[in-house]
Amino acid sequence: MTTAALPVAPPERNVICMKWGTKYGPEYVNRLYAMVRRHLGGAFRFVCLTDDRQGIRAEVDCFPIPALELDVPPGTPDRAWKKLTTFSADLYGLTGTALFLDVDVVIVGSLDAFFEEPGEFLIIRDYRRPWQTRRITGNSSVYRFELGAHPDVLAYFKAHLGEVQSRFRNEQAYLSDFLHRQGKLRYWPAAWCPSFKYHSIPRWPANYWTEPAVPVDARIVIFHGECNPPDALAGRRNRRFSAMRPAGWVATHWKE
Repeated sequence: MTTAALPVAPPERNVICMKWGTKYGPEYVNRLYAMVRRHLGGAFRFVCLTDDRQGIRAEVDCFPIPALELDVPPGTPDRAWKKLTTFSADLYGLTGTALFLDVDVVIVGSLDAFFEEPGEFLIIRDYRRPWQTRRITGNSSVYRFELGAHPDVLAYFKAHLGEVQSRFRNEQAYLSDFLHRQGKLRYWPAAWCPSFKYHSIPRWPANYWTEPAVPVDARIVIFHGECNPPDALAGRRNRRFSAMRPAGWVATHWKE
């Protein structure tokens, strides 16, 4: 008599975001959850690491941002070093695969492949400016890893705070360098995570009369540097002498 094998449970999928300070309100987390729900098939857990859970919808599991002993003078950029706490050896008992998303991204396509793409650690390859050579640095708006698999990232940072902060401009430069030296760094297919300011806004002079478009094959549009989704909706750029038409497509996707 043979015993039937028990079904194997699918690996746990977690989507993690982080919100601190006052730059982004709870609506960013709520809209991000809604976009993930629309674009990710099957079960997942949505987690927000935050210093203020007020106003965040009930489907989101909120936890405090793990302590990181940083001395950041008032009024100076914090360089997002807090993101490194996602690599804690034990992050509130969470297990499985984690897809980290910045709260200000706009999801426009399926997320399923972000959990299927092979690799120990995947990140956006940072966008090269025309005058720059190709760099290893990743853009940490979207990265994926196994929870608890890379505790040395955080441990080394804590043990060498001064050295790391003097050598690297921000957490994504340090993170990319650290995992590259271990042979673990891989990048998402370039079309999946385009930059709004580099790939959506038409080039001069078409930017004066042509609305920004969703780049071909995009799944997550990244807002960094000069505008966020409300700015895009209003046709507003945080640069002098730069025009932009309102990006109406943002309203179609960036909503609950």
